[in-house]
Amino acid sequence: MGRKTVYVSDFTGAVLQPDDEVVRIVVLEHPDLVAGPVRLEARPAEVESIDDAALDVAVVEIHDQHDGGEPRRVVLTASEFDALATDVPMAQLLRTAERVKPAKTSRRAATDRLDYATLEHAGKPHRGKTTDEEARLVREHLDEINKRLADEGLRQIDPTNPSTPTGTASPSVSSRPEPGVPSRRGPAIATRRGVSVRLGILPVVRAAPRPS
Repeated sequence: MGRKTVYVSDFTGAVLQPDDEVVRIVVLEHPDLVAGPVRLEARPAEVESIDDAALDVAVVEIHDQHDGGEPRRVVLTASEFDALATDVPMAQLLRTAERVKPAKTSRRAATDRLDYATLEHAGKPHRGKTTDEEARLVREHLDEINKRLADEGLRQIDPTNPSTPTGTASPSVSSRPEPGVPSRRGPAIATRRGVSVRLGILPVVRAAPRPS
């Protein structure tokens, strides 16, 4: 029995057709976020009001003795922040204030923190060994993961080709059978375009020896 994957708008639940334009929205901060940024998808018409609702905000860090001296980040409207300047206008104050160099972030450290055993990052090119959990996620959610990789401009995973030409480790979706062991095929998975692929062990075709 085959399976069909249907994509719906995260905002309205409406079914997204293969030819529909899809807008991806990454929520970076929200009071209800508990585990970092998340991605939502919708039709353009469903979220066109976001730009109109955008606010002019000021993002500040407060360095004081609270929270053990750790700076705390506060976001407020620009008008509320401007009202704090009672001596000279805020625009003038910002032009003459002492410059602060932004803190340097380690790109490698940020990459190392990614958990590739999650649907959010499984299948991305990365260094090191592919875990069994990442490989399982790729097998069970191949269509969804390939769509995410395509949206992010990354190479997609071909289940018929165990090696991906990226120079990094990639999840194994097929493997070479041991000599003398019959090859087996995994269950058929229906992709978004209706093309079925099979996951599991693929047969190996050996070339006939050349005549001497």
